[in-house]
Amino acid sequence: MATVRFSVSSRFPASRRLDCESYAGLKARTARISYPQTIATRRHHAVQIANGDRTLVVNAAAGEIHKKRNPGEPKGFVEEMRSVAMKMHPRTQSKEGKRESIAPQDSPVATWEFTVEGYLKFLVENKLVFDTLEGIIHESTVPTYAGFKNTGLERATNLAKDLEWFKEQGYEIPEPRAHCKTYSQYLKDIAENDPPAFICHFFNIYFGHSAGGGRMIGTKVSERILDNKELEFYKWDRDISELLKNVSGELNKVSELWTREEKNHCLEETEIAFKCYGHLLRSLVSPDL
Repeated sequence: MATVRFSVSSRFPASRRLDCESYAGLKARTARISYPQTIATRRHHAVQIANGDRTLVVNAAAGEIHKKRNPGEPKGFVEEMRSVAMKMHPRTQSKEGKRESIAPQDSPVATWEFTVEGYLKFLVENKLVFDTLEGIIHESTVPTYAGFKNTGLERATNLAKDLEWFKEQGYEIPEPRAHCKTYSQYLKDIAENDPPAFICHFFNIYFGHSAGGGRMIGTKVSERILDNKELEFYKWDRDISELLKNVSGELNKVSELWTREEKNHCLEETEIAFKCYGHLLRSLVSPDL
């Protein structure tokens, strides 16, 4: 039995998820890792040590220390989420995109053909999704969501005003379709039992709409089918950059209480978030599908 000894000196941040108060005055300690060593198989053991701003991977067999970080990690977890989300975009829509174009909504936004029928379906389905998100945030007792109430990014009330305007113009307001109702229920299901997954959807929906892509859709729709009318869906009471900065800070704060596994789980949910919201975009581009 071979034994490797190494010393670790670290200080852990306080966390309600982990009982870390006992680590507040942590001093240098010696850890021992034992493992069977054979000629045929060389064993490598890694110990991850969280020290507030980075993760060190100690290769016990080689005695080397490496920094291991996800893209964007040094800038905070929001940057990690942004990095993963950008890679989920098709190459036709983002320089950072890694995905091939496989659906109508994957073409450049500037080439989309808009109709009032399709746009109304898009608005109605967004209304259901934002109603769901905001209802969960305001009614839930899950501590993770406490800082996301009344952020200024809320869209449900604005969408209600826009749909009322279309109704006054004589348009019939459609009902949300099955895929949107399924998504709404999915959000409710994960909200109570899987906060990291829910936060992934929260981030991608609000930031996706508030960032350049979402607002570009609003601009193109206004120019092409609404005689340059600016809808409430694309208006905020305060500077949008400041609102996004504030929510980013809260997201980073929440993620500090998560383990690396929980953070990775949140990032992995991005693919599902893109697929679900992609159905709403398809209603906008191809309303008959």
